[in-house]
Order: sequence, then C-alpha cells, then structure tokens
Amino acid sequence: MKRSVTDAAARPAPAPPATAERPRDRPRGPGRGLVGSIRVVAVLALTCTLLQAASAGLFVTGDVGMLDLHGMNAGLVILLTLAQTVNAVLLWRGNRALRWPMAAGLVMIVLVGAQQVMGDERVIAWHILLGTALVGVKTAMLCWAFTLRPVPAAPTTEVAR
Repeated sequence: MKRSVTDAAARPAPAPPATAERPRDRPRGPGRGLVGSIRVVAVLALTCTLLQAASAGLFVTGDVGMLDLHGMNAGLVILLTLAQTVNAVLLWRGNRALRWPMAAGLVMIVLVGAQQVMGDERVIAWHILLGTALVGVKTAMLCWAFTLRPVPAAPTTEVAR
C-alpha cells in the first residue's frame, strides 16, 4: 500500500525518547561554593582597600609607620583583586550573560596596577584618585555579591525505558 503525503502530515510526530536532561543543555548559574567565594573575597577586598585609605590618611598626618602598613597591605589588595577577577571569570564561564563582573574585575586589575605605579613614582594626586575609583568599583562588587543568588542543583531524572 502506498502512503500519500497527506497521510504522513496527518499523523502526529513521534514523541522524543524520555532521557535525563544533560546539565549542559540548561542554563547554568553559580553554585553555593562560587557565590560564597565571591562574597568572602568581595568583603576582604573592600576591607583591605579601605585599610589602604586609612593607612594613607594616618601617614600624611605624621604617623610614618603607617607607610609600611600601606605597602604591605597593597600586596593583599593586588591578590584579592586577582581573586575577584578569577571568581568573575568562573561565574562568566557558567553563565555567559554575566559579563559585567568580569569586565569590572579587569578594570580593577588596571586600576590596581596603575595605582601601584603612581604610588611608587610618588604621583600622589593620581594615586589618590585611582584609589578612590577602586573603592567605588569594589563597593559596587560587594553590593552585587550579596544580591547574587546560588542556583540550586537540578534534580536528576531517571531515564525511562
């Protein structure tokens, strides 16, 4: 018996086989571990950055010992800025829509690097200006970190046979 084109069009399409949803087929978001890391690093980074401002202020009022603290803490600010950027890249890898934290991380790396150079060269006006910008970006990152919500793990589904 020959089948006509209209017979094939009238029949419903067969249902796809029931299979478990593969994790890469659904949009992913940050898990609890990454969200926790983003928050902890953001708090530490802003705290160390504010300590930089405090130690610089105390130094210019005459407490020369604060310059040593300012220099040591600068290393922590650099490390925490790198950690923030790594966290932002990991977040972006899981959800390509979240680009701005990675861009903010790169901006912070540039600001920290430029600030380090300006401080070493004793270009104080630019050093203070860049430090102020860095506090602003780090504050924005901290506020955002506490609005970020972890995505619960998807329940696994059994393969129907």
